[in-house]
Amino acid sequence: MSSVAIIDYGMGNLHSIAKALQHAKPLERVQITSDAKRILAADRVVFPGVGAIRDCMQAIEHFGFTDVLNQAAANKPLLGICLGMQALLTESEENGDTGCLGIIPGKVVHFADNMADSEGAILKVPHMGWNQVYQCGSHPLWDGIPQDSRFYFVHSYYAKPDNPQHVGATSEYPVSFACAVKYENIFATQFHPEKSQAVGLKLLENFLAWDGSSN
Repeated sequence: MSSVAIIDYGMGNLHSIAKALQHAKPLERVQITSDAKRILAADRVVFPGVGAIRDCMQAIEHFGFTDVLNQAAANKPLLGICLGMQALLTESEENGDTGCLGIIPGKVVHFADNMADSEGAILKVPHMGWNQVYQCGSHPLWDGIPQDSRFYFVHSYYAKPDNPQHVGATSEYPVSFACAVKYENIFATQFHPEKSQAVGLKLLENFLAWDGSSN
């Protein structure tokens, strides 16, 4: 039996994620933990997050998780979700340019003001609800998930990786933006797989079977 650690630093709907992971693979040992040793001993790590990036980075520092996340990102399959994905990049425009973990080169930017759809209707920020996801190339976490499947989003900021090859998927609102990033043994999503019904559970199932390689 393998294990997955969901990092508990006070920012995320952890029990919803744990329940979804357990549903995706009932025999998996799923643990919500703020214990560095347990995180690093797990076979896989989930890094969730909701809220503001400044609070996120302060919480990571408070719990002493900077080194833990860097070690996990270097050594085992890591899944970032929502704010957890944003925190993996270099910096965010939120809260007046906030430094992030810098594991994946890139910046997190805010949706433009007064965006409109094709009919001229003003689009609300945060981007909230279901949206199509276009997979950029193949990846083990996309196995069995149809192209242009719909996933659930709640966010006002989005990732812009420096290297386009690190974009794992895009969505549109109304501009095309990276909604998933892939970087070595890291896969991260702006959308919430735990809230995305069957396709979200399939992505989590794929993560729990992933060895961290891109093939």
